[in-house]
Amino acid sequence: MSSFVRLILGISLLLSSSIVVVAPTVQAAHPPARPSTEEILRQLGGQPCPDESDFTCVTLTMPLDHFNPADPRTLQVTFAVLPATGQRKGMFVTATGGPGTSGIAVADSYTAALDPKIPRRFDIVFFDQRGMALSGGLTCPEAAAAYYQTDARAVTPQQEAAVKNAAHTFSQACISEMGYPDILPYLGTQQAMEDLDRFRQLMQDEKFWLYGESYGTQFAQTYAAAHGNHLAGLILDGTVDLTLSGFEYYAQQVQAFNDTLVATLQACNDEAACAEDMNGAAVTVYDRLAARLARHTLPFRFPLPAGGRAHRDFAFADLEVTAAGQLYAEGDRMLFNRALAASASRDDLAPLARLLYLSLGLDPQTLDVVPDPSYSDAIFYAVECQDYGYPGGTPAEKAENYLRAGDPIEAAVPRLASLFYGDLPCAYWPNATTNLTRPGPLTAEGIPAFVLGATADPATPVNNGISVYQRLADGYLITQEGGPHVIFGRGVECVDDLVTDFLVKGRTPQQRETTCEGVVADEYVPLAPRKASAFANPLEALASAENEINYLPEYYYWDGVEPTDVGCAVNGQLHFEPNGDKYAFNLNQCAFTKDFNVSGIGSYDSGKDRFTFTVATSDRWRCNLKYVRNADHTKVTGTCDGKPVKWEE
Repeated sequence: MSSFVRLILGISLLLSSSIVVVAPTVQAAHPPARPSTEEILRQLGGQPCPDESDFTCVTLTMPLDHFNPADPRTLQVTFAVLPATGQRKGMFVTATGGPGTSGIAVADSYTAALDPKIPRRFDIVFFDQRGMALSGGLTCPEAAAAYYQTDARAVTPQQEAAVKNAAHTFSQACISEMGYPDILPYLGTQQAMEDLDRFRQLMQDEKFWLYGESYGTQFAQTYAAAHGNHLAGLILDGTVDLTLSGFEYYAQQVQAFNDTLVATLQACNDEAACAEDMNGAAVTVYDRLAARLARHTLPFRFPLPAGGRAHRDFAFADLEVTAAGQLYAEGDRMLFNRALAASASRDDLAPLARLLYLSLGLDPQTLDVVPDPSYSDAIFYAVECQDYGYPGGTPAEKAENYLRAGDPIEAAVPRLASLFYGDLPCAYWPNATTNLTRPGPLTAEGIPAFVLGATADPATPVNNGISVYQRLADGYLITQEGGPHVIFGRGVECVDDLVTDFLVKGRTPQQRETTCEGVVADEYVPLAPRKASAFANPLEALASAENEINYLPEYYYWDGVEPTDVGCAVNGQLHFEPNGDKYAFNLNQCAFTKDFNVSGIGSYDSGKDRFTFTVATSDRWRCNLKYVRNADHTKVTGTCDGKPVKWEE
């Protein structure tokens, strides 16, 4: 039976499953008014979502198999709803990326980034897809961390054997770690989007607006193909072209990662401060480091959060994981250039290692895995291996065919070609689909559809979105030059205003295609001087220390909640934690530049952009100082060597 027929059959089966909306037997002249969202949520047993969220969570029992009414098995799926604060226009539903991300975990932060007119007019809806987080909690962080640290090059026969063995080992270890193999065949997008349609019925909305980001565009297009009559609008951001096979998609993605990496490195060459820190052409620096690591691992010393330094090794796979993980947004790319520059001009691999440990979810002190409740590699593969079929009758044949498809990629793409093998575990994944047929082109008749993309998006190449846009019956294309992976709600007025006007006012752009300005990487932040002799006074030194804290990866990517300890670059430790509406710092002989140690406390008030230190300094200057930066004005007062001092700028 074709996937289209199965979807149509699934629609007809909705009324036979365990959760239904009962229609009256007699058609009323005027349909009864829809109850308020709050009343519907109360009837569905809504409860406050975790972590002091503003959203209300409802957990619904869904058929395990929407397409088989004879199967009595069920599972539970959780949706989060923030009722409209003003006159309600409808539901605005977000399908987040991955697959394998928790929509509910990001619901509050995503909503805070929206124009306030959107949550005023719309019920805002997020969800944890079946199997994920509040909808099942399936995860395998230990297996994933081990897998991503393996060398994924497949050039020599020995490397090919190792890559296949790693994928096989991971698939077995992941399944064992999550412990629920029986539901694997039912975690794909076609089943999951039926959960959303059931939720729509329970919310008593005939139509709603659907926004998908990254993998969420895969979800949203699948929903639109099956239930387009229930969409008032469709927004695809970082778009996947579903007509492409897995091999075709990964070939385009690998080229995009290579191109974004090169653009990131070239952006460094274009800034004098970055070029100086890099001590050479950035592409050459990267390629030289990659070549060294391809021959053997490199030793380095890592500053530990608990104090002291650990002797560790940095491998070729570590560089590729770090580089790929840092290419998703402008700030990420700048931090990668900083870390690469430290390795080039200072022979210091620790900044790259900081980024690596964050990418892998490793405790920098122990290198133990720190589970991330908002993401699941288990769900990534559970969905991916249902959505994409790969040729071959046996796991061994599938893996061999996959490697042969990678041969031209290895030969043509000079950097990050190993990303092509992202779906290789599907060769060994239990109950992976054998269907090689791809969905037909989406036309979305009768649905205003926006396609958003960025030219520097490495994960969903911009040409994917252009291809989807060109097939739409009523499409609008918004392209940001440079830019991140996923561009709506990132503070770019050119993008956000067009989408907000469509949602709130029903107004479509005057032209079908719009180009918005953007950059590949944020403005480069120079590395701290090696020695304190480079500072004219303690004000410069403390301003540099603040700068280093702000761009320390552990702080830059901090969730703002969990108290965290890190080792400072040269010496000592730094601790930070929330303190009311501020962030509090504690420094213990912390040095980012040699001969300038700082001990004491600090704070940052983001609302006022006010940063303070109350500290004692040693080595070059022996001082007791108060440092205050209010926006662009900085002042330091106190004593140095027993004498009062004051600096201001």
